[in-house]
Amino acid sequence: MDRRFTLFAILVAAIFVANQVIYSLIFPPEPAPKVRPKANQVAKLDAAKADKVAPDKPDQPPKEVPQLQAAPEQPPAAAGDNAAQDRAADADTAAVPLQWVTLGSADPNDPYRMLVTLTNHGAAVERLELSSPRYRDLEDRSGYLGHLAPDDAAARGGAVVRVVGAGTPAAAAGLRVNDVITALGDKKVVSAAELIEVLKGTEPYREIKISVDRQGAATQLTAKLGRRPLEVVRPEFESKPVELVRPNNHDPLSFLLTLQQIDDRTLTGETAELPGVDLRSADWEVAAATQDAVSFRRRLPNLGLEVVKAFRLEKVPLDQMADQDYPAYHLWLDVSIANVAANPRKVAYRLDGPTGLPIEGYWYANKVSQGSMFSSAGLRDIITRFEGGATTQITPAELVNPDFKGEWIDSPLDYIAVDAQYFAAAAIPQKAKPGDVLFAKVQPIRVGAIPPEKADLKLLNTSFRLESTTAELAPAGEPMSHRFEIFAGPKRPDLLAHYEAPGTTVTLGDLVYYGWFGIVAKPMLKILHAFHFVVGNYGVAIIMLTVLVRGCMFPLSRKQALGAQKMQELQPELKRINEKFKSEPDKKTRSTQELFRQHNYNPVGGCLLAFVQLPIFVGLYRSLMVDVELRQAPLFSESIRWASNLAAPDMLWDWTGVMPHFITQTTGFLGLGPYLNVFPLLTIALFIWQQKMFMPPPADEQAAMQQKMMQYMMIFMGIMFYKVACGLCVYFIASSLWGIAERKLLPKPVKTDLPSPTGSGAASGSSNSTNGAPARKKRQRGRK
Repeated sequence: MDRRFTLFAILVAAIFVANQVIYSLIFPPEPAPKVRPKANQVAKLDAAKADKVAPDKPDQPPKEVPQLQAAPEQPPAAAGDNAAQDRAADADTAAVPLQWVTLGSADPNDPYRMLVTLTNHGAAVERLELSSPRYRDLEDRSGYLGHLAPDDAAARGGAVVRVVGAGTPAAAAGLRVNDVITALGDKKVVSAAELIEVLKGTEPYREIKISVDRQGAATQLTAKLGRRPLEVVRPEFESKPVELVRPNNHDPLSFLLTLQQIDDRTLTGETAELPGVDLRSADWEVAAATQDAVSFRRRLPNLGLEVVKAFRLEKVPLDQMADQDYPAYHLWLDVSIANVAANPRKVAYRLDGPTGLPIEGYWYANKVSQGSMFSSAGLRDIITRFEGGATTQITPAELVNPDFKGEWIDSPLDYIAVDAQYFAAAAIPQKAKPGDVLFAKVQPIRVGAIPPEKADLKLLNTSFRLESTTAELAPAGEPMSHRFEIFAGPKRPDLLAHYEAPGTTVTLGDLVYYGWFGIVAKPMLKILHAFHFVVGNYGVAIIMLTVLVRGCMFPLSRKQALGAQKMQELQPELKRINEKFKSEPDKKTRSTQELFRQHNYNPVGGCLLAFVQLPIFVGLYRSLMVDVELRQAPLFSESIRWASNLAAPDMLWDWTGVMPHFITQTTGFLGLGPYLNVFPLLTIALFIWQQKMFMPPPADEQAAMQQKMMQYMMIFMGIMFYKVACGLCVYFIASSLWGIAERKLLPKPVKTDLPSPTGSGAASGSSNSTNGAPARKKRQRGRK
């Protein structure tokens, strides 16, 4: 027995040591898919066909774009005169200062669902923050003043405020653009970086004094800090958020635009822009701006073109403010390219999608893949849908595969999205007909560097790229105009159902995916939401769900408990059978089966309860990974970090200072994360306690060894269980306590003498044996 136990211990140790190898074998990079969308959206991987596109039919001018002043027509520079082109472009760029514009509000009482910060550098979206208090940043617990885009005040020292968003604590305190912050509380601020560091040391809901230099006059303001809102879109570098957006310190921003084709010149490969085109890197003119709309304009006099990007944020009607599912989590993006030259032009554009979607909880998050039950999804996948086809998911592992050449040529796009765990950002092109082809090429792209560790591939910053079909623009004629509905918000099924591709029944509801156990997860979520509506706490709702499940399964669990008691009664007979037929395994098996048959005992009956609970366990596990309602749902209170998110581990104590790096910072099996979690430990402790309380004593050496192995497997299971959502642990803890109470309260059966299954009383030590009866009575008295 000692030798077998030693071998088992060595085997368990080997499993731990070889974990990283096993993990890489189980979750290899996805192979490049051979087939893309079906029928009229088949992926044609031959890049040569990209040039064979039909001219695009310009849409009607956008209805919602703010009126722009007429641009004076300028003659283009002579062909081949690169110096003249560069001088014209430089002169146009130098005339426009760097600016920031905000749309909407961060105040949930205002008629907007988000606060959008845009920069005229590339006419890009820099940040998109949700205003609802239900969607806060789960990792940054410092005080939130607002994103100020600060810069160093070189002359006087301090941090210059360059943007103040409506509804932020900064706006409520009276902070203005061009104010210079010189101190926060009793801490002096000498630079923009120091302002960020001082704010990191603050706490939400605390008042703080702000010392401001306003046009040479010292001013004191008081701000009440808030909780940092969830950013669906943000600047990022190496999978980390960027607070100070400066050149070369961040990945490309969201919704950057450039020209894909000008006459016979075409942008190819990874080249950023064509010569003479600087739409991604130049500062655009802010043509018009209100609280819910802004238009950026960029003239390219050397090419005789004028490009307009207009954003408009959807507003919530006052009578719909209480409706969480009112469709106002979107922007309208209008792209317009006009020919202001004397000669016709052939033009196509390239539009990149959103970047920097949330990767919160990267060390414990586990996203469901739509491709296969066993494929490894990233935290930011690309989801596409084409007219007449099925939903397709592209993972980060595919994007970094050198053999991956996934792209769609001349396909009628319904929508394309960057899909995070609980949030998504999607572009829905507005087409006159569902089968219209607006894009010569649609492709997923990676943004920024590839993470160095293979296990961190799921953190890859991903986006998509749309290359329009070519349009012929006549001089002073109709511009090339396309409109997009840009959704950016939570993945609530009822909300996503409102976002529909024009002329189709295809909605963004495809983004919510529960996997193979959706048939269990969906009704379970409806029950959970109903309980939450009554009690107002999802932790209590999970306990109520446990009571409901265990109550419905009471007949099974009672039968299992009675079977366990019966097994304890049969242990003396089983032991005698094992001793008598130690060297005759066939006779031992037949005698054991006969004993079970005489006492109507089913040895596999105890597995039935676990088999019935398995779909419920997996369904709840998937629900916690998918349902945004359970994200940020606290067990006790959101004001404390511990158990403040039922969809995450409970995170009692940050142990990064005392545990090795490979445990706290890696994402593999042995990477337990930066926190000590007590709920998984309590869950496993209850499992072991139940096992000791109700498992019958071993009948022989082999049974004893099996019970020891089960105890050590419980420890192994505890490590596997360590990073699961604490809401799932609440379910298991409540279920275990129910099972213990059920066993304790179950009436004890009346003890009776057991007949021998062998029929030879004295030989088998049955109740007919004179010597066996006193001993059995003594055992019965001892049990009583």
